[in-house]
Amino acid sequence: MAHSHSRATENYSPLYFLASLGAGGITVTFFMFLMFWVPHPGRPVPVFEDIAPAFATGGLPLQAAIAIAAIGIAVFAFLNVKSLIWNLSALSAMRKTDAYAALRSTNAESTLLAMPLALAMTVNAMFIVGLVFVPGLWSIVEYLFPMAMIAFAAIAYIALRDIGRFLGRVLAKGGVFDVTAHNSFAQLLPAFAVSMTAVGFAAPAAMSTAPATVGVSLVLSTILGTIAILYTLLAATSAIGSMLQHGTAREAGPTLMIIVPIVTVLGIMFLRQNHGLHTTLDVHAADGETMIFLTRLLAIQVAFLLLGWVVLRSQRYFDDFVLGTQTSPGSYALVCPAVALSVMLHFFLNKGLVAAGLVTKFGVAYWSVSALAIIAQIVAIALVVRLNRQHFGRPATGGAVPAE
Repeated sequence: MAHSHSRATENYSPLYFLASLGAGGITVTFFMFLMFWVPHPGRPVPVFEDIAPAFATGGLPLQAAIAIAAIGIAVFAFLNVKSLIWNLSALSAMRKTDAYAALRSTNAESTLLAMPLALAMTVNAMFIVGLVFVPGLWSIVEYLFPMAMIAFAAIAYIALRDIGRFLGRVLAKGGVFDVTAHNSFAQLLPAFAVSMTAVGFAAPAAMSTAPATVGVSLVLSTILGTIAILYTLLAATSAIGSMLQHGTAREAGPTLMIIVPIVTVLGIMFLRQNHGLHTTLDVHAADGETMIFLTRLLAIQVAFLLLGWVVLRSQRYFDDFVLGTQTSPGSYALVCPAVALSVMLHFFLNKGLVAAGLVTKFGVAYWSVSALAIIAQIVAIALVVRLNRQHFGRPATGGAVPAE
């Protein structure tokens, strides 16, 4: 992944797992092309058997979209796994150093949750790769769902174990947690990790036809999703006071927008659960209600995107850490909001506006909203390319900023 003398190697932080996360997220944005533009009757998601005929018989625009999606999924799934392997190796080496012991004694211990977060994203990305490129996968999918839930259970255990160690340390006695360094949303990373396992657990609810599988999926995803929501509310509320008093930590500024991917992930979890409730338990939600629900989620995202933009622009963050020569591992947190906004716009358009009958599919208004989603996707891709060059190329002038 990295040159042996790259900045990422010389100044490693668990936050570099966000590089893997971002690549996995972009994989999902390309899958949205197939999800909503390729017909897949009788299945909740498109599979190879839907995609191949659509490419063979579709018009040039559809063929181009399928080709772009397939290439994008392959490239960024590869980057996702490659970065994950590099990070796991780097973290393993870091555990043997004094720097790791120091990390475990500060607020930055929560950055270790980037590892299970990236692991959960990789499981999701690999499932997408299987759907798109493996013929006949859907015929054995009912056997894959329990395996996937076992994988997510293992990842959830890692996340909750690390959260427990962190909270056990800082809540057992006073004075351990540095409140003055809590002036960002960096402590929402654990909630993001738990929410990613929750959405993974919710997938069988939307896709399985086995009541037992759907039931386990609904219950466990609800438990993890609720924990993620509680953690998000508590961590965000406690951080606001510190930010008002001390200002936002400049190198952690991108975390102000971490609410955006959390909302997208939990929103997809709720949609998957609703689908399972509809198909298996005969509980129905009106399309108009879903549209309003997605609109509210999108409003939350817009609010925090604007908040983050205002602060980052005031601090001239982009000038130094994205367009300039300085590096901070936390810069990769900028990819997540762009990915999350792109995915949310696709769902808002297709599961909200189109399903409710407010927008005609493939009409002018449809492509106008789709264009916004694609713009956000392009921003995410540009950020990954730029940041990878900065962090994993040879060091140039300008120092790296250690993670908080």
